[in-house]
Amino acid sequence: MNKPGFQPSLKGRALRLLSQREHSRTELERKLAQHEEVSGELAKVLDELQARDFINDGRAVGSVVNHRSGKLGSARIQQELAAKGLSGEAVAQAMASLKDSELSRAQEVWRKKFGTAPQDLQGRAKQMRFLLSRGFPSEVVRRAVPDID
Repeated sequence: MNKPGFQPSLKGRALRLLSQREHSRTELERKLAQHEEVSGELAKVLDELQARDFINDGRAVGSVVNHRSGKLGSARIQQELAAKGLSGEAVAQAMASLKDSELSRAQEVWRKKFGTAPQDLQGRAKQMRFLLSRGFPSEVVRRAVPDID
């Protein structure tokens, strides 16, 4: 337990955040900027952590993709990666790998949420909107949601 008045160092705060889950460098900068007392101190700490491979954007991309791909489509995952400040080759590779499984993932999400074919056009539209809101492409959604009984 922290003593009253004790403030962990920037490095301590960063390590605590990294122990909970993978973070991108941009995320850590955003979260720790308010705790920086000396200009440039945060950049030094993050450089050191990145050099020691505590911060690895490739691992952060993989973590988000593995955690979210069971529930979300590639568009929504890409949006989350961009919000975390991740871009580049690792994101492009992850998006390419998700494209191959997009239909099967959409069908699984649909099955968990609905499980039965819609009874009317209104029900089908509702099911399609649900998958679209999860970030699945419209062509995949049309194929994933069964026709009306």
